[in-house]
This record gives sequence, C-alpha cells and structure tokens, in this order.
Amino acid sequence: MDEEPGLLDSLRRHWRALAIFTILVAGAAIYSERALFTRDVENAGDKPATPAKPAAPPAGGDAKPAEQKPADSGETKPVDEAAQAVMSQAVVVDARPALVIKGQGSKWEDAAATLADAIAKLNAVVGKGGLVANGRPIAVFTKTDDAGFEFEAMAPLAAAPEGKLKLPEGVAVGASPAGKALKFQHRGAYDEIEATYEAIAAYLDEKGVDTKDLIVEEYLTDFKGDDASVDVDIYVFLK
Repeated sequence: MDEEPGLLDSLRRHWRALAIFTILVAGAAIYSERALFTRDVENAGDKPATPAKPAAPPAGGDAKPAEQKPADSGETKPVDEAAQAVMSQAVVVDARPALVIKGQGSKWEDAAATLADAIAKLNAVVGKGGLVANGRPIAVFTKTDDAGFEFEAMAPLAAAPEGKLKLPEGVAVGASPAGKALKFQHRGAYDEIEATYEAIAAYLDEKGVDTKDLIVEEYLTDFKGDDASVDVDIYVFLK
C-alpha cells in the first residue's frame, strides 16, 4: 500500500466503503475462530427488551425505541484504547413495518446530506399520513464502493398502514432488518465516523465474529447544520 500513494489516498477519501468491506471480510475470514463470542450470542432470549430512550423522537408523532434484547453476555469490553468509545453489545433486533426510500450517493463527503434528505422525506410522509413512528430512522447500506453507495432509508412504524394509503413516488412500505447483531456507538460529527468503523473492524477481527453482509445505522439524533453531528448506533448483523 505504501508504494501506491494514489490508492491509499482514495481509500482514505472513501473511508466507509473500506471500513465496511474490512468488517465483512474480517468476519468471513475467521469463521472457524468465532466460538469465543458466538457462545454468548446464542444465549440471547426471544423476547426483546426496551433500550435506553433516544435523545429525540422523529417527526410524525411519538416514537418508541427499536425493540431489542441484550444477550446474556451483556456489554463487552473493547479490545484496545481506540475502541473504548465503541461500546459493543449483543442484541436481538425485531423486524418492524417501515416506510422505505431507496437511494444512492455519488460522493461519500455528501453522505450526511443525502441521508438527511431521505429521512426528512420519510418523516414528512409519517406526519401527513397520520402514522405512528416506532423508533428512530435507520439506513441500510446495500452497496458501497469508492464511487459511492446505495442505501435504503427507513422510518419504522408501530403498524403497517391499513387500506389504501397514497404514498409519494419512491416511498414504499417494507420491513426493517431483523436478527442477532452487535450494536456499536458513534457520537460526534458524522464525517468522523471513520474511526468508529475502524475500531469495529479491529474488534470483530480480535473476537473472531462471523458476520452477515448487512450493516445498519440508526440515527438517534437529527442531522443538523453543515457539521452533521449526530448520535448513531451501528448494527453489524451476525450469521
């Protein structure tokens, strides 16, 4: 890598594509060593518990937090100082009905604005349609590379819309992802989330965790201003 400064600069510039790729490859490559952590996850119960109350509810009515249950292992310690701000927790995430917008971003540096715009559209539909939100907005990243990313922004609902609800073009009714996952935290500027993803990749590599090709970001606070500072919970789903 040191002999290819152009490639290195590109990877640094498109940090999320590299970080997510690293997380997924690291999890798959160490399948045979995953027993250290998987043992705790498999003890998770079926009935989710309510997590801490998010910092602010989304537009469109009172919101309930995402339903999830901590695994019996509880909170695990980070493997090094760089990961100390990334407190991990094994959880079971339940599927919820949701309004969905599919989108893409051509520039990683504009990711915050792209996601904020999609979430604002969803919140507007929730409010105008008289729907009840059930948790904070999320983004499911379906494709990432140096050229940009594809995603599905979701507004979880307490119940799927009944009857014929007229939805704006591009908005559909779907369901949020479900399954066993590791939850990590990022607190601060969104464009500095690179360090969090790097710490997650190091944690998964150290613990030998076998992961799915599925990473979800849950936005506990709204994107505001150019600095796009936001509290994010990151879910890495497990096989």
